[in-house]
Amino acid sequence: MAPHPVIQALIDFSAGAIGGTACVLSGQPFDTAKVKMQTFPSMYRGFIHCFISTVRQVGLRGLYKGTTPALLANISENAVLFLSYGLWQDAVRLLLKMDKGTELSDIQKASAGSLASIFSSLALCPTELVKCRLQAMHEMEATGKVPKGQKSTVWSVVKAVLKTNGPLGFYQGLTSTIVREVPGYFCFFGAYELCRTTFAHHMGTDKDNIGILPLMFSGGFGGACLWLVIYPIDCVKSRIQVYSLTGRQAGFMKSFLGIIRTHGFTALYSGLTPTLIRTFPANGALLLAYELSRKFMMDAVGA
Repeated sequence: MAPHPVIQALIDFSAGAIGGTACVLSGQPFDTAKVKMQTFPSMYRGFIHCFISTVRQVGLRGLYKGTTPALLANISENAVLFLSYGLWQDAVRLLLKMDKGTELSDIQKASAGSLASIFSSLALCPTELVKCRLQAMHEMEATGKVPKGQKSTVWSVVKAVLKTNGPLGFYQGLTSTIVREVPGYFCFFGAYELCRTTFAHHMGTDKDNIGILPLMFSGGFGGACLWLVIYPIDCVKSRIQVYSLTGRQAGFMKSFLGIIRTHGFTALYSGLTPTLIRTFPANGALLLAYELSRKFMMDAVGA
């Protein structure tokens, strides 16, 4: 028996939050390298150079800069994403006049995930702005874009945003975030569900019983598809959010063209290597934690 809609929403929300926590804890150093290389593409020869330089100059803790806002970002994003994902699946069934609880196709689930990402973007953008600024603060000081010796804590960044731009300052880069998330999560959920369907077909079982390793691989495959499609957009978003520390930035298209003009087209893919390395453990952990915690809670309420 299906649980009450409110209970179902709480389960999806909680499972998404648990998945978001697992994602950050398994991939934060790679995310830090990604942001540094996106915002300062000419400073590092590759992600190994970025890792070594960061550890040498700031210490190992430099790779974990922005962990607190990253946790807040991923918990809030994935909680809202998976809550909205469940609601949009119901909306798709309603639009197609399907019975409640009917299994959707992989494409229908991908569409529901894409629509859900609009709402998760609103939760993600403020915390991601704080995270990106913390991760790239050393490079901003080293290149003279901001004065040296500034406090680099979550609260100092929050206060600076409020003082300079007010509450709406936390939504610098929102357009880029939505432009990134909508196609990205169509690919993410589509690839994830398609991969699970393929495993289930070859193993002669259903998608919920394919086991831990196929589930984690499916999550990693979905994450890889997401990043390969949206990485240039993410690069622009990171640049807008970090450089807004020096003043108001141009919009998405002007920033996009400015990167190509200044650094060349390849700069839009700077940091892709650590991102793809990170995506299998991080997104595998995300989907594994989400699916297992959701199944546990659904069993607990007798669904």
